[in-house]
Amino acid sequence: LFGAGWTHLRLADGRNIVIDNYSTAPAAATPDLYTPISDEWPDYMQTEGSKNMLGHLACGVPGTLKAWCELLENYGTLDQETVLQPAIQYAEDGFHATPYLHDCTAYVAAEMSQFDEISSIFMPNGRPINAGDLVRQPDLAQSLRDIAKNGPDYLYNGPLGEQIIEHIRQNGGIMTMVDLQGYQTVERQVLRGSYRGYEILVPSPPCSGGAHILQMLNMLEGFDVAGMGFGSAESIHLIAEALKIAFADRARHMGDPDLRPVPTDWLISKAYGQARQADIKMAQASTQQAGIPPAAESADTTHVTTTDQHGNIVCMTQTINQIFGSKVMVPGTGIILNNTMALFDPHLGRANSVAPNKRMISSMCPTIVLEDGEPFMALGTPGGVRIFPSVFQAILNVIDHGMTLQEAVEAPRIWTQGQELEVEKAVPKGIRQGLVEKGHTPLEVMTVAGGMNGVMVDRDSKLLHGAACWRGDGTAIGLGGGLAKPGIRFVPDERKK
Repeated sequence: LFGAGWTHLRLADGRNIVIDNYSTAPAAATPDLYTPISDEWPDYMQTEGSKNMLGHLACGVPGTLKAWCELLENYGTLDQETVLQPAIQYAEDGFHATPYLHDCTAYVAAEMSQFDEISSIFMPNGRPINAGDLVRQPDLAQSLRDIAKNGPDYLYNGPLGEQIIEHIRQNGGIMTMVDLQGYQTVERQVLRGSYRGYEILVPSPPCSGGAHILQMLNMLEGFDVAGMGFGSAESIHLIAEALKIAFADRARHMGDPDLRPVPTDWLISKAYGQARQADIKMAQASTQQAGIPPAAESADTTHVTTTDQHGNIVCMTQTINQIFGSKVMVPGTGIILNNTMALFDPHLGRANSVAPNKRMISSMCPTIVLEDGEPFMALGTPGGVRIFPSVFQAILNVIDHGMTLQEAVEAPRIWTQGQELEVEKAVPKGIRQGLVEKGHTPLEVMTVAGGMNGVMVDRDSKLLHGAACWRGDGTAIGLGGGLAKPGIRFVPDERKK
């Protein structure tokens, strides 16, 4: 409820709508709000006392609840109270923790243990919650009931917001009720590109991920990606070199377009993509790196993609940034505060430095692909700065390598922004050796980004396909049925005997 994100809608009437409900900095935020501890990677984004990541000063002004309610009012078919009932039930009655939730809690146990309220839910008896344990959140259930009854203003301009802001103020934070009252979602431009006859629709900046997907697709359109084969040293090298160029441009050009110009049209142009093809040397890895390291976005985001029989699509990525956000749960509310302020560059004078009311850039990329003007697939993933590279690879997997959507989201991934080349464990050792010979430094990791999911429309059979990968607790679910057809009777019609 106190998070941020991006939503991409494709309506049955052909409209595409992108809603930016990302966080903004509080009005009292200043460029010197945090003190960075290093000018070098990997500690570039770290600050003294971790104040941009942990505690009340790390929280940005949230947009999630406002966006959800606006989307429901403008495009939904159910009322707010009905939609919130399942969440209320799971908060009140509880759900059984999964192994993944246990692992997430264990990963941040040291930070979480500093905050009693959240620890009481997820670290009972001082230890991370075990798989199978019942997770109950009665305070959150009451907050949800109040919102269901009173609407989003209960948070943005009412008692719930006042309770949260008072807690933030008492603990050294700078957010005010004026910040909450003034928050607005923004309908952003839909960026349109093409790749081998498919139309690719993505959000525009300050969501940087979409622009860079189009940029990289333009570069790769000049290469025989299919001929290289999936997972070969040659194809991985090509992807890695494209990523380096995209991340260099991201660091140089991306910021809040409301505060400084972003050369989006140039970045996503076919001409620029073709020009950068010459910078990709297939025999040898480049040494090009970003002049300014990109933000250390968390991989701990959530994504959902859904479509219905009418052709409406919702592709939505939402976050409180790192696992359990700032680790602050406001007493009596069950609401966890985000730590999206960690997405700003803590150094002065950068494109993404802290400023009052500024929106931080995001690598989120809820993507919709059209074939002959009709929906073909939609997908997205958690994963911070690894989001758009992972979605990019899934698009290649489907279009160039002929994979099913399930195969595409499951397939091994790679990532780099100019340092080591991260390769998932499933990439064979022989391929890694081939990468070494091209000048890369492979680094084995368990996962690149998080649990990707998506939907695909089979134009011939009209079947809808759902896919979710193994990297998170994602599930593909199909719901059928509906209202009875006119004239159907549930008792024999005696008149017809």
